[in-house]
Amino acid sequence: MGKSLIDGKEIARQKKTLIAEEVEKLKKDGIVPGLAVILVGNNPASKTYVTNKERTCRELGMHSVLIELPESVSEEALLNQVAELNEDSSIHGILVQMPLPDHINEKKVIEAISPEKDVDGFHPVNVGRMMTGQDSFLPCTPYGVMEMLDYIGADIAGKHVVVVGRSNIVGKPAGQLFLNKNATVTYCHSKTPDLKAFTTQADILVAAVGKVNIITKDHVKEGAIVIDVGMNRNSEGKLCGDVDFSNVKEIASYITPVPGGVGPMTITMLMFNTLKAAKAIKNKATTV
Repeated sequence: MGKSLIDGKEIARQKKTLIAEEVEKLKKDGIVPGLAVILVGNNPASKTYVTNKERTCRELGMHSVLIELPESVSEEALLNQVAELNEDSSIHGILVQMPLPDHINEKKVIEAISPEKDVDGFHPVNVGRMMTGQDSFLPCTPYGVMEMLDYIGADIAGKHVVVVGRSNIVGKPAGQLFLNKNATVTYCHSKTPDLKAFTTQADILVAAVGKVNIITKDHVKEGAIVIDVGMNRNSEGKLCGDVDFSNVKEIASYITPVPGGVGPMTITMLMFNTLKAAKAIKNKATTV
């Protein structure tokens, strides 16, 4: 890939090599980092994500558990399953794959996961820690974005970052992580009247909406860094992001492709968080 492309696959590969080395060190102390994933129903996209997570766990020498539940599972049964995993000492990270069926309260499920095992970084305790700049599990996709920017040596302090999208999973935490790095942050969303007026001010532009080509060349300032978090299918059925890549890459100083950009980093940071959770258990054991 050329200089202006941020190669998520390569950054993820390097990060995973370091994670695998740390996993081996922990194993010598008798600790095997363990990740449990609960999958409810048969959502094809969710199945693909879960399969990738399982494979990556095995590649890095981690313990992987997949619990598949039918779409008709009761909220109580799912919460009981989470409670069991909270008590399971072989499991350091718990992930409940979203979305969940309509009859299950997602917030209730997220809050049921022990904050010490919340490797997705969605529990209110971890969100609060992130907001106040404390050590916490960071949401994997925004965390991956920050790692990519660190890799290319991007100077974030004092820069104007515009985040398009305000989801709890990507948009909101991404903005907070930039704020924690002393950036000036603007959030845009579906109610923003003149998107271009804001995005053309961005030194770093993060697109996380889930709409094909919502960001065109006209939205981007010359020399901006463009991070495309979108994961969509175009009219030809090909995987693409939120950014009109072929045109925007001509004026961006750096840009992430889709696929091969942010995606590989999301799973990698999930593995990093699981490793971190296992290390915390080890540290707790040695200080007792």
